Amino acid sequence: MAIAETTTKKTSNSAILVLCVVFVCGMVGMAYASVPLYRLFCQVTGYNGTTQRVEQYSDVILDKTIKVTFDSNTSNGLNWDFRPVDQSVQPRIGETIQVMFRATNRSPVATSGTAVFNVTPMEAGAYFNKVECFCFTETTLQAGQTLEMPVVFFVDPEIVKARETKNIHTLTLSYTFYPSKTEKPVASLPVKTERDESKL
Repeated sequence: MAIAETTTKKTSNSAILVLCVVFVCGMVGMAYASVPLYRLFCQVTGYNGTTQRVEQYSDVILDKTIKVTFDSNTSNGLNWDFRPVDQSVQPRIGETIQVMFRATNRSPVATSGTAVFNVTPMEAGAYFNKVECFCFTETTLQAGQTLEMPVVFFVDPEIVKARETKNIHTLTLSYTFYPSKTEKPVASLPVKTERDESKL
């Protein structure tokens, strides 16, 4: 009888251990997956002002305009001067237009950055469609280099039909450049001097 109880307890403890391991592994997996899943959710729904990326232009252009203003920022770790060429534009809703941003690397070495973006009011993010944008890829600037970078976009005509967006007349597209995550350079060997060689 005692042997049976001991066997049952061991089986029960093993089952609990397996469940704990599975639970921990599942939580770790969800933690790693949460960031890309959240990013995908934002891109699909426009949540949190995330703009949409599209491959084609709008085929519907309304006889109604909307003002789009631009905001630009750089993080502390990136010594760039980054700003829009024009502070605002006023396209027709559905019209595809191109605007330019200008970045200058003020540091003495080449640096790379990646831009994150959003649209406010946040409800309008789902209707702001980008065809081309420097934010889709990493940008590298040589020391002192200035680069003009295009953004091609249109505002979806459906914005005038949705209850939460039909009264919006101004959108703000904001960018913030952050330094790209790159490997640390390998330290170079010290250069031998004539004095060092004379000691050999």
